[in-house]
Amino acid sequence: MRVLGIETSCDETGVAIYDSELGLLGDALYSQVEMHARYGGVIPELASRDHIRKTLPMVQQLMEQTGTSASDIHGIAYTAGPGLIGALLVGASFGRSLAMAWNIPAIGVHHMEGHLLAPMLEANPPSFPFVALLVSGGHTQLVAVKGVGEYTLLGESLDDAAGEAFDKVAKMLGLAYPGGPRVAALATQGTPGRFVFPRPMINRPGLEFSFSGLKTAVRNTLIELGKQADFCEQDKADVALAFEEAVVQTLVIKCKRALQQTGLKTLIIAGGVSANQRLRAGLQEMVEAQRSQLFYAQPRFCTDNGAMIAYAGCQRLMAGQHESLAITAHARWPLESLPSVRAQ
Repeated sequence: MRVLGIETSCDETGVAIYDSELGLLGDALYSQVEMHARYGGVIPELASRDHIRKTLPMVQQLMEQTGTSASDIHGIAYTAGPGLIGALLVGASFGRSLAMAWNIPAIGVHHMEGHLLAPMLEANPPSFPFVALLVSGGHTQLVAVKGVGEYTLLGESLDDAAGEAFDKVAKMLGLAYPGGPRVAALATQGTPGRFVFPRPMINRPGLEFSFSGLKTAVRNTLIELGKQADFCEQDKADVALAFEEAVVQTLVIKCKRALQQTGLKTLIIAGGVSANQRLRAGLQEMVEAQRSQLFYAQPRFCTDNGAMIAYAGCQRLMAGQHESLAITAHARWPLESLPSVRAQ
């Protein structure tokens, strides 16, 4: 089966064509970062308008580049949620209407399921079952995964997601949008051990996360540093490093606990923050000590992209799942509410 994937959940327009036998045939991504950077964050209405302008030309160009005609496409997958409702409706309306015109099935894909399955696009994909750490600007979740659509939520953030905490700390440090990668870059210049921030909820049982207290600790430290006449960029770098270390160590501890509680030996990390090199190194060290394995997607498939949507949609379309003619999108959508592929 050959599937066209469309991703428009936030500030990136992604399209891809995935073939169940040949793999990923091609993908393209347009980022709105430059436009939103002027405002210090995503403006939903502007995001929606830009998706309207970009989606059709990108699909046409991708089909030309891959030598694909409409008759070669057997299904269309689009992100149906969670995300910005206006942005989601652009992709859902376009995808569902195109499927209707081409007389092929369409499927609305859960954005986080796309991230969760992104490592399957790699040459050496993980095998089910596994524990997944979904860590992005909007989500921080640990999920036990038995198969496509067979998800058990183990724990999640009670407040800010890890990626959201990165972005907010970036603003405190005076860094431009998007903040997460800039905090990580600044942290490479930091002095280890100068500051030590709390590792939230690691001494409590369970697998929940909380990053609001850590964020407050960073703010208070910056306020005190700002009172000093010699406050400089090195101070900011030292704070960035201490913050990143606190987030990474917290995630590593909770992932180790999840592997131990489930008895599983495979961990995958997915979502934008999964591209963080300090996080990958910390988790790799942990899984080796646990005699487990770590899998993740290449960096370009960690952030929002059409390839992960095409792959996830392909799995469901091959199982006979598809949407009705109604065009729907979900700003919020529990991952564990998805139907199993094996149940079909």
